[in-house]
Amino acid sequence: KRKKWLGLIHSTLFQCVNAFFKMNVDLCWICFNPKTASMVQELVKEKAVEALKKCFASRMEFGTAGLRAAMGPGISCMNDLTIIQTTQGFCCYLEQSFGNLKERGVVIGYDARAHPPSGGSSKRFASLAAAVFISRGVPVHLFSDITPTPFVPFTVSHLGLCAGIMVTASHNPKQDNGYKVYWENGAQIVSPHDKGISKAIEENLEPWPESWNTEEALKSPLLKDPYQDVHTQYFKAIQKHCHHREINKSSQVKIVHTSVHGVGHTFVQSAFKAFDLHPPYAVEEQKDPDPEFPTVKYPNPEEGEGVLTLSFALADKEGASVVLANDPDADRLAIAEKQESGQWRVFSGNELGALLGWWIFHCWRQQNPDTAAVKNLYMLSSTVSSKILRAIALKEGFHFEETLTGFKWMGNRARDLLDQGKTVVFAFEEAIGYMCCSAVLDKDGVSAAAIAGEMVSYLATKNISLSQQLTTIYEEYGYHISKNSYFICHDQDVIRSLFDRLRNYGGQKDSYPTECGRFSISAVRDLTTGYDSNQTDKKAVLPTSRSSQMITFTFSNGGVATMRTSGTEPKIKYYTELCAAPGNSDVTHLKKELDDLVDAIVENFFEPVKNKLQPKPE
Repeated sequence: KRKKWLGLIHSTLFQCVNAFFKMNVDLCWICFNPKTASMVQELVKEKAVEALKKCFASRMEFGTAGLRAAMGPGISCMNDLTIIQTTQGFCCYLEQSFGNLKERGVVIGYDARAHPPSGGSSKRFASLAAAVFISRGVPVHLFSDITPTPFVPFTVSHLGLCAGIMVTASHNPKQDNGYKVYWENGAQIVSPHDKGISKAIEENLEPWPESWNTEEALKSPLLKDPYQDVHTQYFKAIQKHCHHREINKSSQVKIVHTSVHGVGHTFVQSAFKAFDLHPPYAVEEQKDPDPEFPTVKYPNPEEGEGVLTLSFALADKEGASVVLANDPDADRLAIAEKQESGQWRVFSGNELGALLGWWIFHCWRQQNPDTAAVKNLYMLSSTVSSKILRAIALKEGFHFEETLTGFKWMGNRARDLLDQGKTVVFAFEEAIGYMCCSAVLDKDGVSAAAIAGEMVSYLATKNISLSQQLTTIYEEYGYHISKNSYFICHDQDVIRSLFDRLRNYGGQKDSYPTECGRFSISAVRDLTTGYDSNQTDKKAVLPTSRSSQMITFTFSNGGVATMRTSGTEPKIKYYTELCAAPGNSDVTHLKKELDDLVDAIVENFFEPVKNKLQPKPE
């Protein structure tokens, strides 16, 4: 039995070594980090064959979201070696793309994540990335301390740099980390840059001699610290979106803020100061960065009440009526409000999109009374988000555009519009991401927090709560009731079979369902294959990608449902919304109709593989 085990382990390790040599990488590079090497030795000692395969069998894929994976040993994890390899590839791709890379340079930021068992941390990874660029004579603006993710795209635009890197895994579990990339336009990369960078990584796997030398890099004259300048300029930029300073100064509204053990505390305090808002009460147990995230199961405020328990307790103690919460890298924002019943209402991302969209248009209109100016105004949202902005745009006369899921699409589209002389004032996605200020072409939870604080203060002077204002918005522009959730699935074959069944429904090839329970389907758009039944030529207008699954069904009752896979998590997500015309205020009926639709989707579309899926954790 022992010989059998040893043989299996030796065979597995031999395959691993072979894989490394095939990719022109010497296995000894792992040993540069003794903690990572120790983890591998421990796995071998424990005969953990499956764990070894998971670490070494396949390389992380670099996509438009960059990288995101667990910290640990091997080419499938985030570690010193894979960070160096990724940065070498990125650097070479930038050298090919920009003739003046050595004049313009790049910016690198990082959050507070750390993984002591493997010796990995965001700061360590950022230093290694800086060493790679400096070894090629490229100036690097490396933040000297943790920053929110929005600071990186802001710096790219502010300093006119070629690119930016943010080392963060956002709201992922504590063992994860990530490598997020921005292009010279200040937006996240989109295709074909991802493919070009991925190819360059494969061509530059062997570490360059100076790539490990962080000590020398940190002494280099090519290294600059943009922290103070960017801190000053960022808050100057968002101050332009403060419209009610006198109200802010006199406001008696009490607000609680939590950064959920991330980087947001200091920066949201500064944002409130920039708006002359009274500083929010900070949740003491969560205000300082802590990579262990000790008070929450998931460091994701999108999960709702479970993450906000301590915030509610502090708000009740201080008599605060509103809670603001950032995710750990402070690019997203959640909001909750205490109701007259004493219960707390956590607003969905779509509801906050309606509130912030209304507020930003309200402020813009006050500043621009000329009715003709609205023709130059734009708002954006992702295709899986609420269509409330479309309804507001139709009535108010501005432009609304829908993009693919993710701020990489909205950021790049915003840049295109801005370059055409258009005014882009707002963009949002249902996953509590908001771009309230075009100085940052990405979601920004810091500026959104300050703008939300001003909105709350303004409404308080009218004795109006956020919930009441949301109802007013829906009554004027039509109720938009949404219900979103997901299933967890780690098996790609199961995911593939689910979507293949929808594309060959009833056993008929290239045939989509025409009904779901009692609900009739009026249109189908498949952004994986490029099919759209609403178009004359049946070809989708939005970009398509076969690397991800995404199908949208439109129902005869005004409902819309999208099923898609996540790019960063093992999830099959579904998004549903029922849009009613203005004047239809039977909310109870609308909610019941949407509940029935969701039940029908789960029963008819998910049922064949449901026993292989895990439901969203409560």
